[in-house]
Order: sequence, then C-alpha cells, then structure tokens
Amino acid sequence: MLTINIDENEVKKMCRERVEELVKEVDSEYVFWDSTELKKRTCMSWNTIQDNFFFDPRFPKVKVGGKWYFPVKETRDFLKTWLLEQR
Repeated sequence: MLTINIDENEVKKMCRERVEELVKEVDSEYVFWDSTELKKRTCMSWNTIQDNFFFDPRFPKVKVGGKWYFPVKETRDFLKTWLLEQR
C-alpha cells in the first residue's frame, strides 16, 4: 500500500502562481484591443462604452481606416481610473 501526503496550502499556492503566469502570458500577447475585445474585457455593450467613457479625452484610442484600436496597457490604466471615479 502506498500513502501520499499532500500539503493542500502548497498545492493551492502552486496553482495560483501558475494561473498568474498564464494570465501574464495571455495579456502580453496583445499590444492593442479592437472594439470586440474592449467589449469583452469590460463586459459592456458598445452603446454603454460610448455613453460612459468613449468620448472622454483621456481614453486612449486610435482609428485606423474605419476601425478603432485601443492600446492595452494605457486602456487598462484608464479603465481602472475611470471605474474608481464612478463611486
């Protein structure tokens, strides 16, 4: 018979660290988002985005042809600030 003892806290810590690594990998893959990704990341419709912050001069956006693009880091920073301002 074989008995294995596992430290549950250590396993949780290892899982948490791995999840953080994977999230960083996924986030680092994007340089910018398009409007579809912005809607997904904010859980907002396009109309809600436009009504709430799209026209804020601080909101980073670039229109290329007929499509809007949003630099990931700057957009994340703006969205965090904007959300805290909504209190």
